[in-house]
Amino acid sequence: MLEVRDLHAGYGRVPVLRGVSLSVPPNHIVGLLGANGAGKTTLIRAISGLAAVHSGDIRFRGASLTRMRPENVVRRGLVQVPQGRLLFGEMSVQENLEMGAYTLRGNAAFAAALERVHAMFPVLRERARQSAAVLSGGEQQMLALARALMSSPRCLLLDEPSLGLAPRAIDTILDVVERIRAAGTPVLIADQNARKLLQLAQYCYVLENGRIALEGDSRHLSSHPGVIASYLGATET
Repeated sequence: MLEVRDLHAGYGRVPVLRGVSLSVPPNHIVGLLGANGAGKTTLIRAISGLAAVHSGDIRFRGASLTRMRPENVVRRGLVQVPQGRLLFGEMSVQENLEMGAYTLRGNAAFAAALERVHAMFPVLRERARQSAAVLSGGEQQMLALARALMSSPRCLLLDEPSLGLAPRAIDTILDVVERIRAAGTPVLIADQNARKLLQLAQYCYVLENGRIALEGDSRHLSSHPGVIASYLGATET
């Protein structure tokens, strides 16, 4: 589905990623672990066309996305939910969802997408006329995820969806991510909550200093001494 091969990327001429390779198969959740500054966000932004690719290849559903403009990446069906949510705070919940649907054509497609996200996040129907800025942190993350889903993506990229959320809100968001995967949309997710991520994802990659340091089945990585020492020992349950 999504293949990244020997990717070198960064910002301008400043390198961040150094030879990263990974894959996201159909019907999978794939996790990205790593400390702050390891390159997780840069990797997601490079895949989305928002960070400079110096060399390597990014392929999605058989077609190369390397150096493709971000709006065209979205039209291909690869959609990012950014770190920090980046909602349009002064706009209403409904207007934010409309912004996410700009690739859809026709009222019927929009109505169907809206019904799907309202079924997944009923609170967004209740808050439709409120501005995004007054929502709680958990509700804002729901809105950011729903906005991405409005375009009917073929694959989702999630960057730190649990950041700053209460434990109950984290569980709600991650439960929805699993439902999205079960419905047929694969997910690449980067998150600081290593314990939750290893429970959610089928396969994980560990990024260190812009390189893949470890990879494997999540159950295997959960018992790896390096992962336990670096990530699980200090992660809240």
